[in-house]
Amino acid sequence: MAASFGALEEKQLSVSQPLARNGVLQPGKVYFIPARCGAAVVLEKGQMLTLINVSGLQVCDMWAFNTSDPDEFLSMEHTRTHLGRLVPVVGDSMVSNRRNEMLELVEDTSPGVHDTLIAACDINRYRQLGVSEYHDNCVDNLRMALLAIGKEVSHVPSPFNVWMNVPLDGDGSLTFVPPVAKRDDRIVFKAMMTCYVVMSCCPQDITAVNGVGSQTESIGVMLGD
Repeated sequence: MAASFGALEEKQLSVSQPLARNGVLQPGKVYFIPARCGAAVVLEKGQMLTLINVSGLQVCDMWAFNTSDPDEFLSMEHTRTHLGRLVPVVGDSMVSNRRNEMLELVEDTSPGVHDTLIAACDINRYRQLGVSEYHDNCVDNLRMALLAIGKEVSHVPSPFNVWMNVPLDGDGSLTFVPPVAKRDDRIVFKAMMTCYVVMSCCPQDITAVNGVGSQTESIGVMLGD
C-alpha cells in the first residue's frame, strides 16, 4: 500500500487530479500538468512521450522508474558517465543506475539547455532559502504523483531537469538563471524499457530558474506510439 501524506495529500492536485488514474494516457491527446504539481504516467517500451513548455520559462523535473523493479531508475550520474558529457543531446540514450538504457532523446526544439547536476527542490531547500511556511516542492510532487496512481518508491534520485539553465562557470561555480527555451518548445523521449515517468512543474520561485519574477506555469504532456 502506498504511503499517505495526510493534510498535504488532501490539498495537492498531484494526488487529487492525476492525468489518468492508472497512469495510462490516451495517445495523441495533450494533457496539462498544473503549475507547481506533478504527474506520473506509464510509458510502454517503444512509446514516445512529449513535454511541451507552454510558457517557455517553466522547468520540468523528470524521473523514470522500471515498472518491473522501481529500484532501477533513471540515473544522472550513470548517464553522464555513459555519454561522456553533462547534458544529453538528440540521439543520446539516458541510462539507469544499472546502466541499462531507459529513455532516448529523439527530438528537442529548444536550444538544448537542460541540467543533470541539481537535486530536486525539497522542503529543506526552501527553508535554507528563508521560507518558513510549507512550500510546494518537486520531491513531494514526485511522491504524491506516484501515490495518485497507487505506486511508491523508496528513493528519490536526482532528476533530469528539463529546460533548467545552470551554467558551469570557469571557476567551477554554478549559477541559477532563467531558461532559454521558447514558448511551446518541446522535447520528445522514447522509452527503451517500460517505465513510470514522473514529471514535476518545478515550483521554484525564489531563485531565477523559472524566470525572474515569473509565475510558475503548467506543462503539456502528450503520449505517442
